Amino acid sequence: MTRVAWFNCSVGVAGDMLLAALVDAGADPVAIGSVLGGLPLDDYALTFESTQRAGVRSTCAVVAVHDHDHQPHHRSWRDIRTMLEAADLPERVRVDSLRVFAELAAVESKIHGVDSDTVEFHEVGAVDSIVDIVGVCAALHDLGIERIVGSPVGTGHGTVRTQHGVLPNPSPAVVELAALRQVPLVGLDDHRELATPTGLAVLVALAESFGRMPALEVSARGFGAGSLDAADRANVVQVVIGNASDREMSTGQIARLLEANVDDVTGEVIAHTIGALLAAGAFDAWATPIVMKKGRPAFTVSALCDPAIESAVTGVLVRETGTLGVRGSLVERWPQRRIESLVVVEGQEIRVKIADGRVKVEHDDAARAASALGLPLREVISRAESAAG
Repeated sequence: MTRVAWFNCSVGVAGDMLLAALVDAGADPVAIGSVLGGLPLDDYALTFESTQRAGVRSTCAVVAVHDHDHQPHHRSWRDIRTMLEAADLPERVRVDSLRVFAELAAVESKIHGVDSDTVEFHEVGAVDSIVDIVGVCAALHDLGIERIVGSPVGTGHGTVRTQHGVLPNPSPAVVELAALRQVPLVGLDDHRELATPTGLAVLVALAESFGRMPALEVSARGFGAGSLDAADRANVVQVVIGNASDREMSTGQIARLLEANVDDVTGEVIAHTIGALLAAGAFDAWATPIVMKKGRPAFTVSALCDPAIESAVTGVLVRETGTLGVRGSLVERWPQRRIESLVVVEGQEIRVKIADGRVKVEHDDAARAASALGLPLREVISRAESAAG
């Protein structure tokens, strides 16, 4: 049996809401506080209060920072990584916390066009956000959670005010984080920031899949309250905890498989179509040689995508191949948890993906670096793998 936590984030997500939901479900606040005591942070207090949101009894996590004006409000990824690596933390809590901040560093690096090590975390670098992230990892450890599943995530619209100024809602960091794992976002009619980078980063880094609740023998549930009490809906993150057998764990993320048989396009067009399908947001795209009626050689062009964007992906498939018809079916997929990071080879930045100790180097980045450095591609790949290891 596997102990699973499913987070229902249909009305939004934030780090403090995830932490409060886990405490409401039975995580020990004293044990969490003991773990947080291993961090070189002081002058703050973490408390949990019982409250209600739209009539739903829930728990609220409050981080009170003393002498707030003199506390650092931003830290670099390098500083936070050094702090977590040196802190007296359970190894699982350390590893999971590093994963969360690594995901945040990757998207901030992309958004601001700077090296990931020098990324400055503003709101996320403050004491309360660090406590939220490490606290969630400590709560998961305390509850013995072995697998995490997330629901589609509710977001607001309009604009939000941040330390970078007024930004679109959902914020660029939230959208980039969702793109890392193809997390389904659902827009709600609300102008507030319903999904925060901190909350989404925890799910992106630690959840194995996103979708409906898997089959569970439910043993606990909890509600983590957000700071606002909306009149029209309960502003909470719900967590459902239970055991799932290995057989039940076969439930994966729902995806749409779109296919078309074509016998009148060239290989160059097929290659272009695959690239266009990936650019449109498909999880994957490929072509399979087949033989059609009268012995005609042909291809099946396939694309796997989130059901939410199937119309856009279908449009690309029709437009690029000229096919007169597309078929589709719902399938399940099991994306493995991975960390996306940047490594530097002789001044050249190269993206890598790390999953279960395996390193996959981004080919285009490695090819660009090999050309710039005058080195064989295989050597650049080898160096990038070593730098990521």
